[in-house]
Amino acid sequence: MTQLDILNAKIVDFESIQPHLARIRFRKKKIVFTNGCFDLLHKGHIDYLAKASDMANFMIVGLNTDKSVRKIKGKERPVQDEQSRALILASLSFIDYIVLFDEETPYNLINLVQPDILVKGADYKPEDIVGYDILKSKGGEVKTLDFVDGYSTSSIIEKIKRS
Repeated sequence: MTQLDILNAKIVDFESIQPHLARIRFRKKKIVFTNGCFDLLHKGHIDYLAKASDMANFMIVGLNTDKSVRKIKGKERPVQDEQSRALILASLSFIDYIVLFDEETPYNLINLVQPDILVKGADYKPEDIVGYDILKSKGGEVKTLDFVDGYSTSSIIEKIKRS
């Protein structure tokens, strides 16, 4: 198996994640889940994702599809297509699986994954995070992480436009 094959094997769809989840659960390992667009991966993303991955044994990232990103961010986004964004995330050693989702929120994906820990940025109150009800009903944890000041995809795009 080539390195590229290994990375591509970490990118799974909604249906094919199920056997992986069963194996993780059978081994009694904890799952942390987060999601986002992760367009133009930057230092803030790496800091956030690395800290989230430290919270459990397995990390699953829900990745907005191009269609979903356009609904949320506007017609000029994403800058990078979903397969590129997924492959870049897959290259991070601390991410175990990337699952693309088409909806505006990952609610259905969170319900399928049933993570032990759900992580989002500290710009959210835990009770306002999509999936909070799912985690709380099963005794899971919802945590927030601070962002690295000065790092956002939008600010990078604005800086490029001004140049």
